[in-house]
Amino acid sequence: MASASSFFVSLLLVLSLVSVTANRQTYIVHMKHQLKPSTFSTHHDWYLSSLQSLSSSPDSLLYSYDTAYHGFAAFLDPDQVESLRQSDAVLGVYEDTVYSLHTTRSPRFLGLDAEFGFWAGHSNQDLDQASHDVIIGVLDTGVWPESKSFDDSGMPEIPAKWRGTCDSGPDFSPTLCNKKLIGARFFSKGYRMASGSGGFSRKSKETESPRDFDGHGTHTASTAAGSHVANASLLGYASGIARGMATNARVATYKVCWKTGCFGSDILAGMDRAIQDGVDVLSMSLGGGTAPYYRDTIATGAFTAMEKGIVVSCSAGNSGPTKASLANVAPWIMTVGAGTLDRDFPAFAFLGNKKKVTGVSLYSGKGMGNKPVGLVYLKGTNGSSNLCLPGSLQPELVRGKVVLCDRGVNARVEKGAVVRDAGGVGMILGNTATSGEELVADSHLLPALTVGRKMGDVIRQYAKTDANPTALITFGGTVLNVRPSPVVAAFSSRGPNMVTPQILKPDLIGPGVNILAAWTEANGPTELEKDTRRTKFNIMSGTSMSCPHISGVAALLKAAHPDWSPSAIRSALMTTAYVVDNTKSLLRDASDGALSNPWAYGSGHVDPHKALSPGLIYDITTEEYVKFLCSLGYTIQHVQSIVKRPNITCFSKFKDPGELNYPSFSVLFGSKRIVQYTRELTNVGPARSLYNVAVTGPSTVGISVRPKRLLFRTVGEKKRYTVSFVAKRGVKQMGGPEFGSIVWGNARYQVRSPISFSWTQLMS
Repeated sequence: MASASSFFVSLLLVLSLVSVTANRQTYIVHMKHQLKPSTFSTHHDWYLSSLQSLSSSPDSLLYSYDTAYHGFAAFLDPDQVESLRQSDAVLGVYEDTVYSLHTTRSPRFLGLDAEFGFWAGHSNQDLDQASHDVIIGVLDTGVWPESKSFDDSGMPEIPAKWRGTCDSGPDFSPTLCNKKLIGARFFSKGYRMASGSGGFSRKSKETESPRDFDGHGTHTASTAAGSHVANASLLGYASGIARGMATNARVATYKVCWKTGCFGSDILAGMDRAIQDGVDVLSMSLGGGTAPYYRDTIATGAFTAMEKGIVVSCSAGNSGPTKASLANVAPWIMTVGAGTLDRDFPAFAFLGNKKKVTGVSLYSGKGMGNKPVGLVYLKGTNGSSNLCLPGSLQPELVRGKVVLCDRGVNARVEKGAVVRDAGGVGMILGNTATSGEELVADSHLLPALTVGRKMGDVIRQYAKTDANPTALITFGGTVLNVRPSPVVAAFSSRGPNMVTPQILKPDLIGPGVNILAAWTEANGPTELEKDTRRTKFNIMSGTSMSCPHISGVAALLKAAHPDWSPSAIRSALMTTAYVVDNTKSLLRDASDGALSNPWAYGSGHVDPHKALSPGLIYDITTEEYVKFLCSLGYTIQHVQSIVKRPNITCFSKFKDPGELNYPSFSVLFGSKRIVQYTRELTNVGPARSLYNVAVTGPSTVGISVRPKRLLFRTVGEKKRYTVSFVAKRGVKQMGGPEFGSIVWGNARYQVRSPISFSWTQLMS
């Protein structure tokens, strides 16, 4: 086995060779932290000195990671990578991964504009005061600091625990930060290496600074903790008072996402810094595919954050309604899906056959007037005209007409720009089977609306069969109290969890459709270069929008219960979530209008009021997470690389990953018909609280809980229960999952855990 010193001796032979720059790229190197030679005072010195002395390229080292990760990011050629992989000091060498980026009504929809209710006798004012000490770190595209959402009027001095700062740049002065926006940093080395010198060329409007040229980061940061802003709207839509979830919390932004995406090396650097700076909540509306946790940079960094008491909230992804499409599924991460609000932006298409079609739109310019014009649908002309891809429309066919475009492939707003540039005067965007009946409103560049698949098919048939099809588009403004709501967004990524099927994900959903929040003034609301409009607020949709809602609510819980662990906060949010909409029906799915299930919404839709006082919680210690990791079949080095302690062993581990004390259940029936789990509940409600259990489940499974009653005599007391799941004989279940729940309740509290059941083979 090679020693730590020979690691760099062998590296010398490779790095001294002349490398072909074209073959070099960024790699993240996972190191055995404990093998640092004593001659170096810090790990950074170890990496930096060695790479500089051995390489003809002294700038090879991009980042050294000390907290979120043990190792460094470097610009290497294939031979150097291979040499590193042969070293005993190296746990792994991984290519830099590119991740993607996945409000006036939502606070009221969540009940945050009302008196918050019971919290051990405390008032809203007490919660506001406590929130001043909570810091939300947002890893995203940066911030537009001039936004009124970051106004610090009336805020007290910055908490003494804060160790962060504000970076300077060509367009960003540290003085732009204040008592609300207390930190703004940027991390661009991974992006710069991947994009070459053109990443920040003169032609690019983006500069190396914390400033947000995209808008996404400003939107998410203000959703989590934006200050109150009166008379906010997107060009007249959704007008009202804009505010974040935790209006009195502090915000620190870490720009890790750039024009071509978010690079893992930059994300890790941002997480590393945020943890050291002293954030209490990490909000990350970004993600990629799935991988084992030791290969997942976000999961590895989040483990350290969890250990230090930081709540990590991540978006689940926008790949729904496809099953098994989730990102960010580590059990120490809060995985957030998206649902709708009770607000809509109706628009109408009046067809020449007297049919009125209803859709949605945020178009705010000059309308079409009141005279119908010709309607065209160019399906089958050149293979892309029906999708309205750039260059696909012939002006002589669409000039002066409304064009019906199929949703898919390119951006929805880009389709409208293509129609406009070809001379069209309006657009109807018709959903296909992929997006179903989901309606996402857009601030189009011409009169346009989006309709669901069924209505889209009606219009397609009309356009194909009528000798002279016509259409007129009109707009209905903003409508409130829409029913049913919430509805699970069709785009929201779904389970099952493919990394650890025994852990049910997502954890819960929050508002993520048509969300109004602050926006950059460097970009139009459609984010198209052709969009010259500028607005201080924008309406966006995605799990990127639902994630900061949960981050902000988690900050409120952190303020109310500063001694609660991240697992306790997640448990409170999950066990108090609701699964019934405002029509008293079970939650439905926007993709087809049918009833949804926990693979889509997890525990349900967040309820901030109830989460503040959940009665009981499922807590998880670091040691239990280690036992969970050991149960996954990882090598001890893989476990150590996540936990970042060399003395970790797997002498004690779970027989089944599902034994983790998680607030939900995912039961897999395979070779065994009986699955049994024990959970532990902690009383965070009043002393002498008695709970009774209620169970629901499919007819194919028998469920028994022992004991059936739990009496908590003191606050903080812990009690265990065991639940047995038995797949009934004769059941032949190969396909779809089934679902149920376990509820511990009394007159005051209902502590609910969802259950999913899956069969991996025939049961005899």
